[in-house]
Amino acid sequence: MATRMQQLRRPIVIVVALLLLALVLEVGFYLGQHAAFTGMGAAPVKYKAMQEELVTLQNTLRSRDSELAILRTRQEVDRQALELVRRELAGQKEEIAGLEEGLGFYRSLISPGEIAPGLSLRGIELKTGEKPRQYDYRIVVQQEARKHEQLKGTLEVVINGISQGQPVRFTLAELSEDFAGKGSALQFRYFQSIEGTLTLPDGFEPGVVSVEARTVKPHEFSIREDYPWQIEERFRHVGK
Repeated sequence: MATRMQQLRRPIVIVVALLLLALVLEVGFYLGQHAAFTGMGAAPVKYKAMQEELVTLQNTLRSRDSELAILRTRQEVDRQALELVRRELAGQKEEIAGLEEGLGFYRSLISPGEIAPGLSLRGIELKTGEKPRQYDYRIVVQQEARKHEQLKGTLEVVINGISQGQPVRFTLAELSEDFAGKGSALQFRYFQSIEGTLTLPDGFEPGVVSVEARTVKPHEFSIREDYPWQIEERFRHVGK
C-alpha cells in the first residue's frame, strides 16, 4: 500500500518542482531586468513607455522623410517649370526684338531719308561656324529709292590679313564654295542677302574685309566699303 502511495506522489512532486523552478526563473528574470533598469537609472514602466515613444518617433520620422521627398520633387518640378517659362519668355522677347529689327530694316528701304539714296551696303556679318576656322557670313546689299527698279550686278569680297608675318589677301570665292560662281551675282529690287560659310587657311589671321558691289542694270554704279573682321553671336533680322 505504501509503495502505491509513493508511486502516486512522485508525479506530483515532479510537477511541483517544475512549477517552483519556473517561478524561480521568472523571479530571477524580473530581478535581473529590474537590476539592469536600476543600473541605467530607468524604471521598467518608464522604459516601456520610452520604447513606445521611440517607435512612434521613428514612424513620424519616416512619414516626414516621405513628405520631404514629395516636397523636394514638387520643388524640382516647379523649378523646371519656372525655368521653362523663363526660356519661353526670353525666346519671345528675342523674337519680338527680331521682328522690330526686321521692321526697322524694311522701313528704311521704303522711307526716303532713312538710308543713303541709291545702292548701299549693310556690311558683313560673321559668326562662328560648326568646325574650327569655319565662319558663317552674310552680306546685305540694298537700295533706297522712290521707285525701286530691278538691279543687276556683281559682288566682290576680299579678306585682307597676315600670314607668316606677311600681308595676304584672299577673295571670298577662294574661301567659300557658297560664293563661287553665281554666289556673287546680284539681282534684286529692294535688297539681297548673300549668305554662306567660309574656311580660313591655317596660319592666316584676317583683319579687314573689303566689299564692293557693282550694278550694270539699269545703271552702272559701284560702291566699296572696308569692314573690320568682327565675330558676332547672331545675324541681324533682315529677312532673306
